[in-house]
Amino acid sequence: MRAGGRTTKWLWRWRSNPLRRREDVLEAWLVLAVWAIVAVGGTLAGVITAHAADAVFAQQRAERIPVAAVLVSDTTQPGAKSYYRALAKVRWTLPDGSTRTGNTLVDTGLKAGSHIVVYTDPRGELSTRPPSRSAADLESAVLGTAAGIGTTGLVLGAGGLARLRLDRRRSRLWGTEWAMVGPKWGHKTG
Repeated sequence: MRAGGRTTKWLWRWRSNPLRRREDVLEAWLVLAVWAIVAVGGTLAGVITAHAADAVFAQQRAERIPVAAVLVSDTTQPGAKSYYRALAKVRWTLPDGSTRTGNTLVDTGLKAGSHIVVYTDPRGELSTRPPSRSAADLESAVLGTAAGIGTTGLVLGAGGLARLRLDRRRSRLWGTEWAMVGPKWGHKTG
């Protein structure tokens, strides 16, 4: 087989053919568009999502401040099931000297008066610990991958539905043409 024959087989949907219909050409362009959008759009959606998530995590690491706090209440209660972490009341001092109290999750087994580290937001309210750099990288990658896969799934689904409609239309037109041509061939055997 010569080299040009292989290219012709790849582009069979666009070749000149007396049996080729408008729907065949539409389907060819649809398949090409779907794969182009999957390749470019899925990748772009994943990269944009990963960068946006990474920016949010970096902002959280920059804004959340570790603050020394004192445990106001014990974390274990008699007769209660012991868990890894428990909700307890803590007291902390803001940089301006004011004192605040609030409830947060702390390790179990700590007694009142224990010193712990909590994280506060710029307003001085309790906040969750910001993700570490490695945890943020991993979560950004997972979110980016999910966005890319989701975009790919949506595009492939929409392309599949469009091809299904083209197939139904092609079958309907074929049935109409067969109904016109079929009677002309009737009873000519033998």
